Amino acid sequence: MVEKRLSKMSFLSTLVVVTVVVSLVGVKEAESVIGVNWGTIAFHKLAPTTVVDLLRRNGIGKVKLFDADEEVVRALFGSGIEVMVGIPNEMLATLSSSAEAADLWVRQNVSRYVIKGGVDIRYVAVGNEPFLTSYSGQYLPYIMPAILNLQQSLVKANLASYVKLVVPCNADAYEASLPSQGVFRSELTQIMTQLVSFLNSNGSPFVVNIYPFLSLYNDPDFPQDYAFFQGTSHAVTDGPNVYYNAFDGNYDTLVSALSKIGYGNIPIVVGEIGWPTDGAIGANLTAARAFTQGLVNHVLRSEGTPLRPKVPPMDVYLFSLLDEGAKSILPGTFERHWGIFSFDGQAKYALNLGLGRGLLKNARDVQYLPSRWCVANPARDLSDVSNHMKLACSVADCTTLNYGGSCNGIGAKGNISYAFNSYYQLQKQNALSCEFDGLGMVTFLDPSVGDCRFLVGLTGTSSIASASQPAAYFWISALLSTLIVLL
Repeated sequence: MVEKRLSKMSFLSTLVVVTVVVSLVGVKEAESVIGVNWGTIAFHKLAPTTVVDLLRRNGIGKVKLFDADEEVVRALFGSGIEVMVGIPNEMLATLSSSAEAADLWVRQNVSRYVIKGGVDIRYVAVGNEPFLTSYSGQYLPYIMPAILNLQQSLVKANLASYVKLVVPCNADAYEASLPSQGVFRSELTQIMTQLVSFLNSNGSPFVVNIYPFLSLYNDPDFPQDYAFFQGTSHAVTDGPNVYYNAFDGNYDTLVSALSKIGYGNIPIVVGEIGWPTDGAIGANLTAARAFTQGLVNHVLRSEGTPLRPKVPPMDVYLFSLLDEGAKSILPGTFERHWGIFSFDGQAKYALNLGLGRGLLKNARDVQYLPSRWCVANPARDLSDVSNHMKLACSVADCTTLNYGGSCNGIGAKGNISYAFNSYYQLQKQNALSCEFDGLGMVTFLDPSVGDCRFLVGLTGTSSIASASQPAAYFWISALLSTLIVLL
């Protein structure tokens, strides 16, 4: 009885997959080549349905997720948007050691969505940049076993021909002084050969994350104009090839590394690329717009690169769709400001993605808290405010106050007000969260100055501290502050 039931289920699932594939054939040719990363590590979160509407009205046909959050994936039902779901690195050990765990993951996060009128899941990202040098090889033993288990799970679900496994790699997986000399790091040569062989035999692309901003940020000698696409006085000559921007140089370094292990023609997808708008020197609206528009124009011209000229349009996923104010700032204080939209779905700058929709369109029906802000009380002595500021910023996001940030020049009292308000909005404007021992006060006049925006929170978002307990935020803030120091 069990065998018959399984056989019947297998037959039915095959019919479903065939139906889905056939129904999407026409969509495939109309797909955009510009996609986005949709991260959700935020204090103020838009409803997933609002985000999907934002994607659709901007013509964005591809989205990459970092997990398989049920609410997010379900919001994509019937949208026609091509989806890459992610598996966090922390899950690789379990998936590598248990075929049953892989089966369960596929059932819960792929099979039940890939139905007619469901979610168009095309890729599963197995881990996220697991080859990073900063991980010291901790994930290397798990990558291939996890992939093989997941592949078998897709086969069992009759989805292996439609849903492809990939492993997003950071550009530090390969190295060279010139693009033609590109090679994978020596300790990765064996596993990269195994991985790329698997990708090639299963029709999967190689996914790479490229960040010219980080090259500029980490190296004071990096020529600034080489990071952009408007031409450079620092072109790189590599034999017969000349490189006028860091993107092409980085891309072709990967092509060379792949060629050296025998897979120079495997398709490449750029899984992440972008430019932050705040929080550090060089991270600003002007630079972000110049880079992103230049990238989009460069990709849509389909000119390819010196080692891959005149290639078909490459898939590129911008990083990212929305700002994520709760992300770790260990990589840098710019880390919370990669979005082409702010946390509330409002376009940060004029950008045409070349998808037939003109300039970016803002999110609709965003539900804000009332228009009020928490600021420093001008009638009080603020000389002892530093601890309150530190506590507020250990919970809320104050990275725009950093050197190079959009709020860096608003003065000492402005800094205090910004910190107070960031915490106040995080607590859904609870009156007690603006007390700060009498140093804060609520105002109905927007304190924003120039590019420095004092935010108003969204309704329906969770708060960090309990607003019902007057002293709760001090205890939680102190605890988090201590944890940050310890970590």
